[in-house]
Amino acid sequence: MENPKILVGAPIHEVKAYCYKDYCDILKKLTYKNYDILLADNSPTDNFMNLIKKEGIPVIKGPYFEGAMDRIVASRNLIVEHLLNNDYDYFFSLEADVIPPIDAIERLLAHKKEIVSGLYFNFQILREGRKPAPMAWFNPTNNEKEMYYLPDEISLGPQKLIKLFACGLGCVLIHKNVLKNIRFRHKYPEHSGFDDVWFCKDAREQGYEIYLDNSIKCEHITIPGGKWIGLKK
Repeated sequence: MENPKILVGAPIHEVKAYCYKDYCDILKKLTYKNYDILLADNSPTDNFMNLIKKEGIPVIKGPYFEGAMDRIVASRNLIVEHLLNNDYDYFFSLEADVIPPIDAIERLLAHKKEIVSGLYFNFQILREGRKPAPMAWFNPTNNEKEMYYLPDEISLGPQKLIKLFACGLGCVLIHKNVLKNIRFRHKYPEHSGFDDVWFCKDAREQGYEIYLDNSIKCEHITIPGGKWIGLKK
């Protein structure tokens, strides 16, 4: 397929108001020629959604729940429903605080993989302080419960396509065939994994492979203390 039809989107919430201008700008600057945008706002009011609309970005209202993970999963699945009902070929999940290179879609598509991520970092909280950690994990054993951040010498090493155990959902291209069989979910508080971990687990169990292109380096606009500060998971 020469120019697959891409849906770019993510859940959004007013907690990300500090970077919404940067996010809206990159959504409009992506250089791929065949993409649409759909965001799903799960803020308690319509105020943030109306700000996004003023930027000319398509946005729908997702359900509001007290728990942030419930909101995120419900909103992400609304976007997936739209994708499957409107003949898109891929979902480019681009979260509201992640700024990729403007040609990220083309570069991810070039690999012809069903799940392929760009590289971005969050903070790992350690005794000695916060350390950047890639949202990309590997598993050196056959134990499904063991996963580790990809080492710096790999994530920041020679540019290449790397097979992963799991990736975040901040900058990842997912083929529609994956989403026909998998919905986003979580099991908090029984299990601590976010919906990205569960999505990757479900994908692996259905035989899909997960990849990282470590040449696609994204900016992650985090806030002091981490994105969950003051929020109920």
